[in-house]
Amino acid sequence: MYYKNWALIVPLANEAQDFKPFIDMVKFVIDVIPPGKIYLIIDKVSKDNTRELCEELSRNDSRFKTIWSPENKNVVDAYIKGLTIAYNNDHDLFIEMDAGLSHDPRAIPMFLRVLNEGNECAFGSRFINGGSMAKSPIKRVLLSKTGTILAKIFLGSKLSDMTSGFQGFHRSIVKKIINHKFRSTGHFYQTELRYLLRDYRIAEVPIHYSAPSESVNSKSIVNSISTLSWLFYQKVFKRF
Repeated sequence: MYYKNWALIVPLANEAQDFKPFIDMVKFVIDVIPPGKIYLIIDKVSKDNTRELCEELSRNDSRFKTIWSPENKNVVDAYIKGLTIAYNNDHDLFIEMDAGLSHDPRAIPMFLRVLNEGNECAFGSRFINGGSMAKSPIKRVLLSKTGTILAKIFLGSKLSDMTSGFQGFHRSIVKKIINHKFRSTGHFYQTELRYLLRDYRIAEVPIHYSAPSESVNSKSIVNSISTLSWLFYQKVFKRF
């Protein structure tokens, strides 16, 4: 079941400190569920030697492909860049996740299983049975839960977690994603994405999330409010 041609897309920035334990865990997983291709997306936001570490890894292990994308303007560009390259390389299943072990690579087989069971989208959830947020400051927890609550109120969402970045898609869904013009420039991309895909076959996957940092860019919050307002307007007037 797992042996479809799947891709893992991972944006990285300033991940040198946790690079080795993250990659070791990814290798531990993909060693038993080949074939998989891992796309590491790096841009100018990264100021440490993460790019050099990725390029060295790619030279030594053909399963890892480093994508240097200096034209990226934000994290959404990094996601779309990775999905576009993986799509053009003819993969069937696609998984997006964060680096630095904020997402646990050991959940990858569960995402693949869910996608193989007929679901077109698999969204990670910290707020269903089996999911959790560990080592996360209360501010981070409140922001994540508030985003989900607001999406339920204004967009009619039925999902338990509208802000998680650990997710998987079938090829037909990725085509829709990379052809869509997102208004989000930050983390609200995850909510806008879920709203875009609301009418497809969706399953939620319990995930364990660890985010020790409580910092959230103020511009990202402003963009989130603006995008939510725009989506609500589109919903009311049935334009999206």
